[in-house]
Amino acid sequence: MPTGIGIVDLMVGLPEPGDRAWQEALAPLLRDEETRTEYRAPAQHLFKDRPSDALGGDPVAAVLSEMDRWGVERAMVSVGFGDADLGCSAVRDHPDRFFGSFGVDPNRGAESARALRRAVDELEVKAAAVFPAGTFPQVAVDDPLMYALYAACVDVDVPICVNAGVPGPRLPARTQDVMRFDRVCYDFPDLRIVMRHGAEPWAALAVKLMLKWPNLHYSTSAFAPRYYPTEVVQFANTHGTDQVLFADYFPMALILERIMTELPHVPFRDHVWPKFLRDNAMRVFGLT
Repeated sequence: MPTGIGIVDLMVGLPEPGDRAWQEALAPLLRDEETRTEYRAPAQHLFKDRPSDALGGDPVAAVLSEMDRWGVERAMVSVGFGDADLGCSAVRDHPDRFFGSFGVDPNRGAESARALRRAVDELEVKAAAVFPAGTFPQVAVDDPLMYALYAACVDVDVPICVNAGVPGPRLPARTQDVMRFDRVCYDFPDLRIVMRHGAEPWAALAVKLMLKWPNLHYSTSAFAPRYYPTEVVQFANTHGTDQVLFADYFPMALILERIMTELPHVPFRDHVWPKFLRDNAMRVFGLT
């Protein structure tokens, strides 16, 4: 693995000071409006050696320190509207280090599409993001409710990051069946899609679909490098050099030290590393 590339990391979190909820990786609080029952879907069972309170009282400074330590030049963080939004503050104060993604909710229909357009205009976000299994009610990748968001992404020329495969939280997985991306890619050939969180147990199918659809991509978020699917590594080394992108899951579940210590052992070919760690992200997310 070469050094000095200026890594672009496509999934970094900024926990609020004193907020313990961030330690519950992918732990959305879902509410059934009819029964008023709350559900928690923690995914701690999938990770060990998670970060604790090491970020202290200034999470932005702490994350930047770790980025500097491991050669991460830029990182994508979640942003929202409001003066108190930590992601927005990080992007505003450190525009050379952070760029934003904006979470969208297909259940809000056109309202969410308008919010995305506003986020691109006002917050200069570089991507939309959606967790299909975590929507409530759940909305599948190829559900018509998603189409207004996909169309909005094409209109404002940003990619959308979509969780793929069996989710870590104990939620039904049918919404994230990788085969569902096939129809979406057919209906939106200009839409840049970045699959998140492994696509397992359908990693081989994900590779087949990426061979078919050049605007479909794979990011390595939420996977320690030793567990990158063999099919994806082989794809990156051959036909998919331009479609596999680096992302971790720091500090929500994985420590950056572990990721960077394991990363050099991934058997990528020499020409793959610059594209995997930087170039593909710069192109797909329109970074300069």
